[in-house]
Amino acid sequence: MEQALKLAYEADLDLVEVAPNAHPPVCKIMDYGKFKYEAAQKAREARKNQQQTVIKEQKLRPKIDDHDYETKKGNVVRFLNKGSKVKVTIMFRGREQSRPELGYRLLERLANDVEEYGFVEARPKQDGRNMTMVIAPHRGKKTRQQAGED
Repeated sequence: MEQALKLAYEADLDLVEVAPNAHPPVCKIMDYGKFKYEAAQKAREARKNQQQTVIKEQKLRPKIDDHDYETKKGNVVRFLNKGSKVKVTIMFRGREQSRPELGYRLLERLANDVEEYGFVEARPKQDGRNMTMVIAPHRGKKTRQQAGED
């Protein structure tokens, strides 16, 4: 170790411990500033390549007509096919708040209708005047779709 430090000092460089858990520890003689800069560049590149999760929201009312329901369901399917998570919100107004089971049944119906495109990530939950549920696309769905386009 002392010999390595002496060599690094003579070369006007730093002795950098690359693998501290190895036995014996692995060190390199290099410019530490350059090492830190390259590590930061790799970390930045890794963050840039991470997939951002997008959450789209679809709002419904407990009493919804069949055609309106089909339109909203189509939007949910489109969002799931693009790889986005979907937060489905049932908005209760007035006396509708005393019948939360209507919203629960509607969310369950929607979950069953779109189960081939995604799965329920967060079960229906009442918070104030709203009941929410999160549906996520099946894993690998987006990559399979992109592979077909390329």
